[in-house]
Amino acid sequence: MGYTLVILLATLSSEGRAASLDELLAKGVWRDVFPSADSAGGSEGHPPAAPVFSGNEKVGYLFLTSELVKSVGYSGKPVETLVGLNLKGIITGAKVIEHHEPILILGIPESDLSVFLRQYKGMDIGHRVRVGTPDKDELGLDGISGASITSLVFNDSILRSARMVARTYGIVSEIQITQSSALDMDFFEEKSWLDLLNIGGLSEIKLNNAQVDAKLRQSIGITGGYEGEDGKAPFIELYTGLFNPAIIGQNLFGLGRYSKIIDEEPRGSSILFVAGHGLYGFRGYTYRNTGYFDRIRLVQGDKVIRLTREMHRPIRKAIPIAKAPSLRAVSLFVLPPEAAFDPAEPWRIELLVERDFEDQEKAHAVFPLIYDTPDWLISGPRKGDDFLTATLRPFFPHGEEPVWFQAWENRLPEIVTLCVILALLLTMLFFQDILTKYGRFSRIVRTVFLAVTFGFIGMVANAQLSVINIVTFVNSLLTGFSWGFFLLEPLIFLLWGFVAVALLFWGRGVFCGWLCPFGALQGLLHRISVIFRIKQIPIPFVVHERLASIKYVLFLVLFALSLGPLGLAGAVSEVEPFKTSITLKFVREWPFILYAVILLFVSLFIHRFFCRYLCPLGAALAIPAKNNMFDWLKRRHQCGVDCHICETKCPVQAIHPDGQINAHECIYCLNCQNIYHDDQRCPPLIDARKRLEERRDKHEKRRAELAAQTEISPGE
Repeated sequence: MGYTLVILLATLSSEGRAASLDELLAKGVWRDVFPSADSAGGSEGHPPAAPVFSGNEKVGYLFLTSELVKSVGYSGKPVETLVGLNLKGIITGAKVIEHHEPILILGIPESDLSVFLRQYKGMDIGHRVRVGTPDKDELGLDGISGASITSLVFNDSILRSARMVARTYGIVSEIQITQSSALDMDFFEEKSWLDLLNIGGLSEIKLNNAQVDAKLRQSIGITGGYEGEDGKAPFIELYTGLFNPAIIGQNLFGLGRYSKIIDEEPRGSSILFVAGHGLYGFRGYTYRNTGYFDRIRLVQGDKVIRLTREMHRPIRKAIPIAKAPSLRAVSLFVLPPEAAFDPAEPWRIELLVERDFEDQEKAHAVFPLIYDTPDWLISGPRKGDDFLTATLRPFFPHGEEPVWFQAWENRLPEIVTLCVILALLLTMLFFQDILTKYGRFSRIVRTVFLAVTFGFIGMVANAQLSVINIVTFVNSLLTGFSWGFFLLEPLIFLLWGFVAVALLFWGRGVFCGWLCPFGALQGLLHRISVIFRIKQIPIPFVVHERLASIKYVLFLVLFALSLGPLGLAGAVSEVEPFKTSITLKFVREWPFILYAVILLFVSLFIHRFFCRYLCPLGAALAIPAKNNMFDWLKRRHQCGVDCHICETKCPVQAIHPDGQINAHECIYCLNCQNIYHDDQRCPPLIDARKRLEERRDKHEKRRAELAAQTEISPGE
């Protein structure tokens, strides 16, 4: 009891207010993720990041993932991780600040999470990264054992945040992920200027006078700082992005102007949007005479594309997009097909600045503005995509590639296997009348299926449904429903979909009796008890009815707690031994292991003791049990009147003394249907068989008498 209380208090304490980046900087926590730095500045910019310095030299940035992206797991809340990123695009460290993931709060030690996060130290964010077995040209990460979905959530939040910071603050990774693909030009959804920046449709770089002066001085090796008083005044704010996709160009210019521009330019051209504001104009003046822009250039891979006057389309009217900043100059650059520019590959606009210092050579500095085409613009396969990715990419929601997709991609073999298992079960359920006519064969089939459920669905795939899934669903309806949230775990999602259909057709027993790994384990233990002739403990029906109500009380308590902190409901849901026995495979603290072992031991003497009396998930599924559309389990009028065999043989006492099957308790084992079709055990069938045998005997006796009278042998 004391151990449980400690867990509950720890869970409640995890629901505190989230820390901000500035608060973490003040506490000095950043040193754990950027140990080579001496000091850190304050949080600034959008997205917010804090520069870090070694001496007087900037060496990278710090950022808090929850302030940049909203990757959520089973808790429905973003995970908060402090991350360091140096100026080469290398992650220097990652430290979890706060999370609310139930699987980590209860069951998996924080040390496992720390080991997982240590893998990010030294990682180049330009690489494609996969949690699990990597494909060619990918980096592989070892996920947290027993928390694969939480691993994906942390990975998504860290990498998306890091790439957002790198794109915004001009950090270039040494390795770029390049691909050649088709772009989705047609999709449109109304977005503001800030929306386009947040989802990667536009990129930006903001430079002040002091920053530019420092880099110019560095280029010619002179010391000293900016001498003016307006060092923080904006030197230039530069923006760029692809114009062709409707979600970008139409939002920027409006439908009419966008359509006119697209129609007037040559087919196959790529149009770049470039806009700026500040003292320094990106256009310059010499292009009018020379025909070339000398302050900006386009770079893609190792290829430099000079921007010319013929490519340039100056925009003199204000752009109508909401929340746009004041822009001094707006231009479009039209790249013809012969320019060999691939809009799906990363590219950058390089801003060139030069200045004369007294008694010094002319100083030059280059400031890159990187544009990494977001995945949601890709409608064709990327280089390195497998068949599943290439097939489903056109159906992605228009935003960054959802984190759930990698979960489905990683578990494709298990998904296919589970679908085959569910298809076989569905076939057996539809043709159960044929199956149950062969009693011995159907019992073998059921035993094999229970072994597959426990072995594959449970121990291999870790696809154990839990009452916490229902609690999470209720919580999502209250806080904001999202399909992506439930798609994080593909096998759980598929199982719940199947269970929903099964509830309509057959009731709760299909899951409890066939697809629950812990229930299957109890069923297999019962088979062992039969083989070794372990005497079962009989429970009077009156006692059984009262004990069965316990699980409904437990579910109602959990449901009430789900309206409060989710972590508290997760703690109380430990009444289910599923996490201990199936998800974590008994690698856990001894009180949880002892509890699960006791339940399994008792099931040797009382079949499915936990399922019948303590399982809150079974109670939740039992509530709509009587709303199934068909009555598949057949009964006779003699049941409960002249015959009580099914009642006494039901392993979970789901058949009342009056012969009625209690749908709330039935696990759909089909044992009663085996008896229903067995003319050696079902009294009505036994009587019918005996009457048929008597008529046959009388008929044979009469034939023999007639044969004797006519002197015809009985064999003729």
